[in-house]
Amino acid sequence: MNMQNTVPEFGLVIVGDEILSGKRQDKHLSKVIELMSLRGLSIGYADYVGDDPQRLTQTLHRAFHQPGVVFCCGGIGATPDDHTRQSAAAALGLELVLHPEAEQLIRERTRDVALEQGLPYEPLREDNMHRLNMGRFPAGADIIPNPYNKIPGFTCRGPAGTVHFVPGFPVMAWPMIDGVLTRLYADLARPGERKEKSVIVMGSMEATLTPLMEAIEAEFVDIKVFSLPSVDHPEYGRHIELGVKGPRQTVETAFKRLVTGLHKYGANLGPELVR
Repeated sequence: MNMQNTVPEFGLVIVGDEILSGKRQDKHLSKVIELMSLRGLSIGYADYVGDDPQRLTQTLHRAFHQPGVVFCCGGIGATPDDHTRQSAAAALGLELVLHPEAEQLIRERTRDVALEQGLPYEPLREDNMHRLNMGRFPAGADIIPNPYNKIPGFTCRGPAGTVHFVPGFPVMAWPMIDGVLTRLYADLARPGERKEKSVIVMGSMEATLTPLMEAIEAEFVDIKVFSLPSVDHPEYGRHIELGVKGPRQTVETAFKRLVTGLHKYGANLGPELVR
């Protein structure tokens, strides 16, 4: 992918009623943040969607029709509660077709399982034929290799955005996402080039400091100012963690300007934090 001067917005879609009902705790968001951070990249948004096909189709339609790159975790199996493949096709207005390489990989997997169990491999057996549905992707999709059990994910490119679909199981999803980032977006990686620096501001109100935050962002266009208030911290009590994040060199200059401005406000400053 040739985007040396432009980093797309990355998003994450996490699918499954079990997440929204609390039966399972999501682990994908924190892991994807970690994988992105290692490359100097970041997530712009995350959507949680249940197994409702209509809502899932709407979410994917938005992902395909706005610029950016999205990782979608979950719902690509072949059981009745798996709707992601069908919703992706509906969002693109395409048919689901059996991907030839996916078919080969799924047949290899079913053969491997039969051998492990000491059973004959029966490719035309009903359950083995049903498993091929996991290789039915929107027409024109590319596969994403699955190093765990060979059952692939897939990538679809829409009018504006690209979505990479992986299973909901972390043991499969995480190495697949890592592989996509390595294969397709290595030219975007800027490890160590981004930085976050903040200071604890004790006893101040966000509304009082908002003009300073706005002035910093207006002066440094590649910097984002963040404000994390707390009312019951065991050490600092009511305070704000106020900071800047962006390119390493710019962060240093912007942070000095921020601290200078805080002193002018007479703010009571605590320790500085660097990430």
